[in-house]
Amino acid sequence: MKTTAKFIVLHPSVYKTAGGTAHRGWIAVFLLLFFFTFSFTLITTRNAAARTTASAAPGGANSQLLPKPVADALLHYATANATASGRMSTAETEKMASVLRRCAAGGACNLLVFGLTHETLLWSSLNHNGRTVFVDESAHSVSEIERKHPSIEAYDVQFTTRSGELQHLIGHYRREKSNQCRPLSINDLPNHIYDVPWDVVLVDGPSGYSAASPGRMAAIFTAGVLARSKSGGGGGATHVFVHEIEREAERVCSEEFLCRENLVETIHSLAHFVVPKIDVHSNKIDFCLKSI
Repeated sequence: MKTTAKFIVLHPSVYKTAGGTAHRGWIAVFLLLFFFTFSFTLITTRNAAARTTASAAPGGANSQLLPKPVADALLHYATANATASGRMSTAETEKMASVLRRCAAGGACNLLVFGLTHETLLWSSLNHNGRTVFVDESAHSVSEIERKHPSIEAYDVQFTTRSGELQHLIGHYRREKSNQCRPLSINDLPNHIYDVPWDVVLVDGPSGYSAASPGRMAAIFTAGVLARSKSGGGGGATHVFVHEIEREAERVCSEEFLCRENLVETIHSLAHFVVPKIDVHSNKIDFCLKSI
């Protein structure tokens, strides 16, 4: 029996169809990948833009405020040993923190602090999106804080008055203020400090613990001047805090230059004044509307 071999012949169109199908499949895969990549990029970009807009907008969903849990943690650790001499109590730091938070909610907050203390890094952190400047009598302390924390802006100045001179200086000021005499001015305070519209001023230095040490008379006087003549177009009143208000120099100078009518409250040793800006047409500033 003769067997005849049979050959199966594939028509060329079979190859073309298979190859064409595979080619079209790769094109489809490429288009899908392109579509998903483009969509992902577009969505991501829009979300990032929305987050940026929200954070830039005052009072937006993601405003420039330090997250409250972070602020609470900072306050907790800063006041863990609040009974140490010279440190603020928990209630005092919480009061400062609440004012800084309200200030920052309205935009960048300008904070001026007299004295480098245990709370220095706390104030700088709580006002992280604003400007914080420290003024201290110790050149060494300023140098050390700048070395350890380069982002801190601090200046050393000479306080020429002494705590034991309080009554003499106050008497001299009252006699000469009509002649624009300012015996309590800080002569080497950087000029640009006067050009900043300070929203919050804290007086927690110089130390002033003895009659021969630099007192806080000049710092409180300067705080009153800066608040009354608030410059740079800044509107509104200035929150001025004076720590250790129970001491004579702090109490007397606060009454003289920050005024009783501006005292909002006293928490432990921290006095909180809200000092309004006044229109100054000369170098003379009448600090208080009411007599002491």
